Amino acid sequence: MTVIVLTNCPTGLRGFLTRWLLEIPAGVFVGNPSARIRDMLWQEVQQYAGQGRALLAHTINNEQGFTFRTHDHAWHPTDHEGITLIRRPNPNASSPGPALQQGPAPGWSRAAKRRRFGRG
Repeated sequence: MTVIVLTNCPTGLRGFLTRWLLEIPAGVFVGNPSARIRDMLWQEVQQYAGQGRALLAHTINNEQGFTFRTHDHAWHPTDHEGITLIRRPNPNASSPGPALQQGPAPGWSRAAKRRRFGRG
C-alpha cells in the first residue's frame, strides 16, 4: 500500500499521479504500485512539487510495517531505536510558553491556580 499526500502542489503533478494512484480527497493518493514505480513516482513528486510539500508512506517489511519520506516538510522522520518517529519543530524551544510567562489566565479558580503554579 502506498499513500502520497500533496499540499500546495501544481495540478499537473496531481494529474500525473492519477495515472498510477487513486485520488481519494484532493491531494491524497493511494494505491499499490510496485517498488520501482513507487520510487519513480516519488522522484517525480520531488522534482515537480515546486513550493508545495509532499509526504510518502508505504508498507515495508520492518517492525512498524511501514515507512515514510517527506519533501519540504518542517516535520522530519527520525529513527529512534529502530522505530521511525516524526520530529516536529518546536518554535518556542528557547523560551517558555506564554502561560508560564504571564501567569494563570483570568477566570481560573484559586485551586486550579495553586495546582498549576504551586502557590499557596
